[in-house]
Amino acid sequence: MSSGTGSGSGGSGAEAVEARLGAAVQAYQSAVDDFDRELARLMGVNETDLRCLEILLSVEETTPRELSRQLGLTTGSVTTMLDRLEKLAYLTRTPHPGDRRKTLIRVTPEATRRAYGLLGPFLDDAGGRVRARYTADQLELVIDYLTFTRDVQQEHVERLRKTPASHPARTGGRQSPGPRGGAAS
Repeated sequence: MSSGTGSGSGGSGAEAVEARLGAAVQAYQSAVDDFDRELARLMGVNETDLRCLEILLSVEETTPRELSRQLGLTTGSVTTMLDRLEKLAYLTRTPHPGDRRKTLIRVTPEATRRAYGLLGPFLDDAGGRVRARYTADQLELVIDYLTFTRDVQQEHVERLRKTPASHPARTGGRQSPGPRGGAAS
């Protein structure tokens, strides 16, 4: 959930741009959330499981403790999630070769093929359209903006993780509602 600043009417030109930027970022985040929800539905997982798979696709291997840290979940919740993903043949768990107390988690080739089979058309289309629309210098500015705002966002994720919840946390991750239209969201 994000919020733009400024009203967008009246005020200075900078305030109007800031309001448009806030609205654009919020609309982009909504589109990413919608895409992720549909990807989770097609992969047969919930959105937390999908985020785990996203992490696994970006590294060769990791540990449950590292997944717990990155996802902001308890180690028990991570174990339950890994059980679900292993049952779907999306990951493997093997003993760490240097420390028998640790386990290494790896995404399976089948999960990689399936995920990139669904993601590939988007990545190819978006990459081509972006390269056709923006110069290398403009893309450097976009990269700087995204990197900077990701860092700010992550600082606030950590702040929120340290804030006590007013209600008990739900477990199991948010479930994918399925295709739009017939299901309530």
